[in-house]
Amino acid sequence: MHRWLVAIWVATMFFIAAGAASAAENDEAVYEQRMELYKKAEAVSLIPWYYFAAIDQYERNIRQVRRDLPKPTGVLGIYIKPEQWAGPLNQNPHDTNPFTISQFGGLGTDGDGDGVARADDDDDVIMAIARYLQTYGIDHRHIKIALWNYYQRAKTVDLILGKAKIYKKYQTLQLDEHVFPLPLRSNYSYRDTWGDARGWGGRRIHEGTDIFAGYGVPVRSTCYGIVELKGWNKYGGWRVGIRDINNTYHYFAHLNGFAPGLREGQIVEPGTVIGSVGSSGYGPPGTAGKFPPHLHYGMYKDNGYTEWSFDPYPHLKAWERAERQRQKRR
Repeated sequence: MHRWLVAIWVATMFFIAAGAASAAENDEAVYEQRMELYKKAEAVSLIPWYYFAAIDQYERNIRQVRRDLPKPTGVLGIYIKPEQWAGPLNQNPHDTNPFTISQFGGLGTDGDGDGVARADDDDDVIMAIARYLQTYGIDHRHIKIALWNYYQRAKTVDLILGKAKIYKKYQTLQLDEHVFPLPLRSNYSYRDTWGDARGWGGRRIHEGTDIFAGYGVPVRSTCYGIVELKGWNKYGGWRVGIRDINNTYHYFAHLNGFAPGLREGQIVEPGTVIGSVGSSGYGPPGTAGKFPPHLHYGMYKDNGYTEWSFDPYPHLKAWERAERQRQKRR
């Protein structure tokens, strides 16, 4: 009986490992397909591939969190509204004829030479975006203008250009790794405190997880991203905000101080030290010591219209567990 249980356990572990390997291979294939499309657009338009990657990543993220947008059906996340695709005066919003679409000033185009311009075809979509950007110019300044005219939202333009900056530096799409915000070797404790009541400065909910540790414990970036904010806040004290490639804003508050040379606009990666644990906040600049030292870690999602807080605790647990596993494998 014991041998049968061992055999079943071994077989189960084998299938789990095989499933994980298969998922990793599928993810790798999707990244390769996306990069092939970005490079194709780059070759035709002379616009660097990372701009297309940034637009695609931004659109994919907002489609995942909004109900008013259809979910992607291909490997790209870019969604062009029917009236934009077919042309604002086109009586057929689902027109696939490249000629009539062009007559009505639509963005739709035939990107793969099959004579049809389909808004759900990845080749057609990426070439439509490439031609749109190209009409403004191929340098950074003109691409920024094109993005503003397309999205009509400064925050969206900043998010896309931030992603492009990250992709340009690392020259890869695979930037999904995360780490726990404190070194695992340090002495810390935390529980799920998101949504708890807070009274200082008025009744409000706690938008984050408190990780208690000693003064001076290093605080690390949990992700690939850009330092969007650095400075003082009467609630959070010395704090840092980092925007990742998934439109998520990572908020680190109550710091004891910042890492030397840390600046807004700086690209960081998982493990980059950005400051240290403290007890700053709840008063004017320099106020500290009103509570035990801890890191307040919050996460906020942008959906193209607004931004809201969500519970970081499950993510912290997952990142902590994954980092321990990586350390064991080493």
